[in-house]
Amino acid sequence: MIGIGLIGCGSMGMGLGRALKSLEMARISAVCDENPDALLKASEEFGAKPYRSYEDLLGDGSVDACVVATPQFAHERICVAAANAGKHAFCEKPMALNVGECDRMIEAFKRSGKKLMIGQVLRFYPAFSKIKELVESGLVGKPFAISVTRIGGGWGEWARGWRGKMELCGGLLMEINSHEIDFMCWICGEPKTVYARMGRFVQKGQDYPDTCFVTISFEEGAFGFLHSSNASAIGDLSGKIQGEEGTIFWQDGFSPNGTIRYARISGESGTIRIGEIGGEDPVRKELRLFLESIIEDKPSPIPGEEGRRAVAVAQAAYISNEEGRPVEVEGR
Repeated sequence: MIGIGLIGCGSMGMGLGRALKSLEMARISAVCDENPDALLKASEEFGAKPYRSYEDLLGDGSVDACVVATPQFAHERICVAAANAGKHAFCEKPMALNVGECDRMIEAFKRSGKKLMIGQVLRFYPAFSKIKELVESGLVGKPFAISVTRIGGGWGEWARGWRGKMELCGGLLMEINSHEIDFMCWICGEPKTVYARMGRFVQKGQDYPDTCFVTISFEEGAFGFLHSSNASAIGDLSGKIQGEEGTIFWQDGFSPNGTIRYARISGESGTIRIGEIGGEDPVRKELRLFLESIIEDKPSPIPGEEGRRAVAVAQAAYISNEEGRPVEVEGR
């Protein structure tokens, strides 16, 4: 039974907490939030000791690992403190706001010998885990091109003051598209260079671009394209992978009514309805794998280096847009 300290009790934190509650191998022993109402609610729901300070929570001997669900501008200081306190950590995406912060987090956990996992949960959604499975099966051969579209309008229920500020959220490419960037790298390997064009056209309540076109060149020769926007009156989550032996299209990736279509150059083809794939709840699965990596002393399912990769691509894209040139992804 692993004692968990939940740091951040907003919408994301409570969702993670409820998933943890369904896992027999963990118990939420402590919770932390600066908002007293959120803290009280979490403490009562999970039967956990409340803390206003994450430093105090990390000093609680009942806490073996922490789940960090604060806004990303606090990720580095909390995770480094957790490592220094000898705690494992599951950190929500994006890992941090720049590669320097990511590097300090990675180094802190290397020194401590504790596990760090980044919550790139898109990998565990049925559509995206199935696409990865199809690629790894050799169905379409070696991928050489990937394109992903994720567009919609505004923030809706996720609107928060800090989400309107680049310096606090990292803009769309970190706050939202760390998911898609991670997925593209998961399929095509290490990113090499980035070229991007962006602009703010509709969302005047945010101080960063609301529409981004990002082209990524990968070290193994593939290239990718990401279309991101929160300024579209029609939403879309879709993509394509071209391989040397075939192609995969997907549409409405989060919807059970969405589809994955594939065809081989040899002629074989098929369609998979996303709602028929099944599988474990994605949030529950990522947390279960994190806990199992601790119990069985296995490598982190999504280590800091992979969380850093998504941040590095986003950071390169912003520099590219500002300077009007391709930018190399900052490696380790």
